[in-house]
Amino acid sequence: MELNDKIENYILVAVATGNEEAAWASLTELEELLRTAGASADIHVVQNLEHPDRATYIGKGKALEIKEMLEIHEADGIVCDDELTPSQLKNLSDLAQAKVLDRTMLILDIFAAHARTREGKTQVEIAQLKYRYSRLRGMGEALSRLGAGIGTRGPGETKLETDRRVIQKRIKILSDEIESLRKVRETTRKKRTESVIPTAAIVGYTNAGKSTLLNLLTESDILAEDKLFATLDPTTRTAKLPDGQEILFTDTVGFINKLPHNLIDAFRSTLEEAKYADFIIHVVDASDEQRDMHCRIVYDTLRDLGITGKPVITVWNKMDLVDEGLLFRDFDADASIHFSAKTGRGKEDLFAALQKLLSERRKYIDVLIPYRDSSVIAEIRKTGQLISEEYEAEGVRVRAYVPTSLAARRGLITQDNY
Repeated sequence: MELNDKIENYILVAVATGNEEAAWASLTELEELLRTAGASADIHVVQNLEHPDRATYIGKGKALEIKEMLEIHEADGIVCDDELTPSQLKNLSDLAQAKVLDRTMLILDIFAAHARTREGKTQVEIAQLKYRYSRLRGMGEALSRLGAGIGTRGPGETKLETDRRVIQKRIKILSDEIESLRKVRETTRKKRTESVIPTAAIVGYTNAGKSTLLNLLTESDILAEDKLFATLDPTTRTAKLPDGQEILFTDTVGFINKLPHNLIDAFRSTLEEAKYADFIIHVVDASDEQRDMHCRIVYDTLRDLGITGKPVITVWNKMDLVDEGLLFRDFDADASIHFSAKTGRGKEDLFAALQKLLSERRKYIDVLIPYRDSSVIAEIRKTGQLISEEYEAEGVRVRAYVPTSLAARRGLITQDNY
């Protein structure tokens, strides 16, 4: 017996309120989201309006036109490029006589499929419940048509029919769980801070190559696929720079245009890995024609999270897919590196840029450390740049560049202070 899973096919719809080119580009990204969710789309439709129709998003006439397209092409439903109100979902579904999804539902569906850790799954469920809770009022029988996104993935249709009180109770339970996990994460961050090992948070638009970059820099094997949101859960790995300095790299969830606010709130503790990092490595897909918009979205999201004032290195990734001779600059960054995580091009330049930034945060010391405090020397080797060691009668004469935080904590000043 052969069982073939049918790949659902959708018609993608967007409203252009001025910039039609941006609307078409956004639909291209929406198709990538749909592909990541396991479905497909053959038809893109852009409706030019001054503003989205309050009743049906695209207008009654266009909705009836799309109904005919659904019948002709035997499509399974419609995916809209914006977050729809409950009435828009209901009215559009009634007119088209088909399942209607919006961009937020699709992204939530993808997150539900890709979350792996306990924290990630909990964060996704909170975002899903908040989305559904805001749509309970006035939805009535339309709730049954929302489904669980692509296929039957996610918490399921039954949760869509739960009442407001049950959803509130569930959100409270999950929020308490997230709070306990947040405290564990803060303890981990505190330990990393106390170790004085510098940290670099890898941020960027989804599918820019962050996980591939992490694998290259740290010689790891983190999942890296050519899909949007292939990885959601933060991963931290250690690497050693050419001068012997250790550094921690942390991968974060990718950003995207029109990222639902519920997801930003739910993943705030995860995204805040960048807030506590010493440096930001901003990865940009240089081969993407929308790279400038992607950069703007990343910086806007970082500002929304209160992550400002940190040294930024912008890595223009996938240069192996770009014509030779093209130059890319990010004037908001401290350094720009042409890179290819696939071929390894630019790795030495990135390490050199990190070493330069680290040197600006270091203090030169020339101290005599007693033998009883030999653990200090081990810490200097791990977190600083050791220049020389001389063994004397009273201890070890050390000349090195060390992080200013270590120098202050250990009382390392440029004189014999022991």
